[in-house]
Amino acid sequence: MKIILHFIFFFSCIILHAQAKEYWLIDVQNEKKIMVKDSAEAAKFLDSLTQNNFYFTTIKKVNKEDDITKIYFDKGKNYNEAFVTLSDEIAKDFKFERRFFTKNLDSLKKEISNYYRKQGFVFNRVQSNFKGMKVDHPIVELSILKNAQRKIDGILLKGYENVPSRFIKNLEKEYRGKTYEENTISNLNNSLQNHPFFILEKPPQTLFTKDSTQIYLFLQKKKSNTFDGVIGFGNDKSEKFTFNGSLNLNFRNMFNGFETINIFWQRNPDKGQTFDLQTDIPYLFKSNIGADFKVNIFRQDSTYANVKLNPAFYLHLRNNQKIGVRGTFETSTIIDSTYVQGRDYNKKGIGMWYNFTEPTNIELFLYKTRLRFEADYFTANYAEDDVLSSQTHFFFSGERNFQLSGNHYLNIAAETALLTSKNTFAVNELLRFGGWNSFRGFNEKSLFADMYYFGTGEYRYLVGNQAFFDVFAQYGQFRNSNLSVKPKIYSFGLGFNFFLPIGLMSFQISNGNEFGNPIKLGDTKIHWGILSRF
Repeated sequence: MKIILHFIFFFSCIILHAQAKEYWLIDVQNEKKIMVKDSAEAAKFLDSLTQNNFYFTTIKKVNKEDDITKIYFDKGKNYNEAFVTLSDEIAKDFKFERRFFTKNLDSLKKEISNYYRKQGFVFNRVQSNFKGMKVDHPIVELSILKNAQRKIDGILLKGYENVPSRFIKNLEKEYRGKTYEENTISNLNNSLQNHPFFILEKPPQTLFTKDSTQIYLFLQKKKSNTFDGVIGFGNDKSEKFTFNGSLNLNFRNMFNGFETINIFWQRNPDKGQTFDLQTDIPYLFKSNIGADFKVNIFRQDSTYANVKLNPAFYLHLRNNQKIGVRGTFETSTIIDSTYVQGRDYNKKGIGMWYNFTEPTNIELFLYKTRLRFEADYFTANYAEDDVLSSQTHFFFSGERNFQLSGNHYLNIAAETALLTSKNTFAVNELLRFGGWNSFRGFNEKSLFADMYYFGTGEYRYLVGNQAFFDVFAQYGQFRNSNLSVKPKIYSFGLGFNFFLPIGLMSFQISNGNEFGNPIKLGDTKIHWGILSRF
């Protein structure tokens, strides 16, 4: 049929002056007109009809009017139900019988084409050859013209190109040489969404040439320096109304190395103050080795002060995964000599940690998944008591956002920590938790324990991309072996987050207590915060 069509068409064109400047293809069924540039394009169009189930396409007549050649054609009936004969290659790859009847030939051809696209044959073509009729249905032979298999040959940047060279090498290591398919490009796109240092202006674009397949990333440098301020209102242990809060200042990527300098200060209602200084350099000497140095100072009014130094080195497993080792050097000094619950000590230790983050395309949520695990071994020296003690510390936190439907989301989070030793712990070395980014409904760092765990369930309703409202509940338990207590605790509350011209504003009301104790209005905590990028 294809040969006959080509013969009739070209013969007609020769007879009716091949020098015509315009070719019009006119469908006699609906009088729709299609203009093509030359006879080759006209033949290609007619051929495509026979490849799309119009097996009895015929040319009715060809008219020449001045410089216009008009070709009248009749598609005939579209045969989507057919007796199919598969080529040996397709039958083997799909493990189908070679001959069968299908009620949807288009769907079958699409399935075959998609299969070979996933194998990297992006420009494959499923060919249909009409072999005759059987019981008023066509007999069609399907074969595959795969063309060249495509693999990713390189990743190129446009726009913001001054990113760490190791970052690009890691991307190429992960994706270069992979078979080109839509899922691979989608995974690349998802891995770069909501990156802390740049914006992906549009999905990755592909340039196909005869000999290569290049992926282009269009990046824009993000304003990644942040100022995060939180003001809290609540009662202290003496039920006196107090103000508390925190300041968190991050200087990021100022030298285009994805580096971070973090300065953090916090004051809790019980007159405790925390100061952190942290520096993170992710690609030392253009390698996958990063360095992280942190100094933490905690002072509890005029009672005691702790100073901790954590130098760490880590390896980039992937752009969103790190595993590292760290040292711990900690000193605690009792300032008030009448404070008998604490002890002077010095600690030295070594540990390891693992961090994983999965980005999200919802900027309000910051990330889709976050996991962190830490394990440390310490040697503690209590000079006044002439005691050496070995200790271990474990920590795990995890969080994930689930889309329930539409704008409804569920945030699930959990955190646990354990401090062990054969000796008893002084109060000034216990784990401290509670507050805005921990167990809400309690004052910042007001809960002391050698073991704790808690889980959080938070329903979020997203209003566009500018705001979300949330309702949350928390359940947990902690152990303080010094006091021989192991209470179960809870908290609940609501809040909202939305973007303002100056940044992301958060407001939260929460209340918490130990199970068995009545809810007190005076224990309600109010927090207001703003996260601004500059």
